[in-house]
Amino acid sequence: MQRLFSSFANGWPGAGLLLLRLVTGGVLLYGGIASAWSAPYLAMAPPVIAAGAGVLLLLGLCTPVAGVVAAIVEVWIAFSHPGDLWAPIGLMSLGLSLAMIGPGVWSIDARLFGRKQIDPSNFVRESDRARKW
Repeated sequence: MQRLFSSFANGWPGAGLLLLRLVTGGVLLYGGIASAWSAPYLAMAPPVIAAGAGVLLLLGLCTPVAGVVAAIVEVWIAFSHPGDLWAPIGLMSLGLSLAMIGPGVWSIDARLFGRKQIDPSNFVRESDRARKW
């Protein structure tokens, strides 16, 4: 995951990515659950997959994969359900944006795969510490 992103955005950009993740994931989860309850049995797959991707985006876990999955599912929904195309197109573009930009510092991805700071004083031997005192 670290190879995909040079850094995890912090500060205002990180807050913006958190907001983007929360809104996109929340809409995917809500829309997926609402559509799954009203859909026939065979048509439940796209909304359920979208809801799963929404949960992953809410948590910031496997964000690039979840964003791409959300985009693919929304294209699937747009082509299989004629009518209003703006909601699936909007969610597709938000999912792809999150896949390309990354999750930000306030995510599980950043905690698992972010850069760690190494404190060299932790590697000093006990005998060297005794000499300093």
